[in-house]
Amino acid sequence: MPGARTPALTRHRYGTAALVAFGLAAAGDLAALALGADLGHTILKPLLMPLLAAYVVLRQGPPLLTAALLFGWGGDVLLLGEGDLVFLAGMGSFALGHLCYLALFRRNGEGHGTARGTFIVATYACALIITVALLWPDLPPDMRIPVAGYSLLLTAMAFGATTLGLTAAAGGGLFLLSDTLIATDVADWAQAPRPDFWIMLTYLAAQILLTTGVRTGTLTSESAPARP
Repeated sequence: MPGARTPALTRHRYGTAALVAFGLAAAGDLAALALGADLGHTILKPLLMPLLAAYVVLRQGPPLLTAALLFGWGGDVLLLGEGDLVFLAGMGSFALGHLCYLALFRRNGEGHGTARGTFIVATYACALIITVALLWPDLPPDMRIPVAGYSLLLTAMAFGATTLGLTAAAGGGLFLLSDTLIATDVADWAQAPRPDFWIMLTYLAAQILLTTGVRTGTLTSESAPARP
């Protein structure tokens, strides 16, 4: 019936508007970072994840995906501040988001064959060990354990994303890259010009790819016939 379809159509349109607004805010934020306009970044960064979360809600995506994005928003806002405690709080908020993603992957992922799964686990494990080993001597002593623990959780999330298809896997890998770039800054390694631009570029790409991968994977799992 036309009347019954109207609310769904309205949600769909508002969802599209939220996604377009996210794209515009993301482009503006990246432009601000590229130009060194700190005020623009400070204004636009807190808008990004709420807009993406609004898109998920309006398109009736899983609540855990909305929660993951909002925990990402918490991390985004906290990392606008300064100081070790603020940084650790931001890292904790992102960690909660990773737990939400892991729960989604566990619920909707398809798993791996033995050989493939072993290879992917070994690859991510090697990446984790090498990265932490290289960063460890240069990290502030009070940051070493938190960064190592967070890196373990982040790597588990990136591995889990591979069970939901290539789109989600790419998102997990880019999230891992983005946070590794942050860790190199904490370790006071030499940085590329405009390092915040590259961090945000990989982070925003990660979140939109994870969002797309999770929504697609959720719709696929819901439409699949029940197993006997």
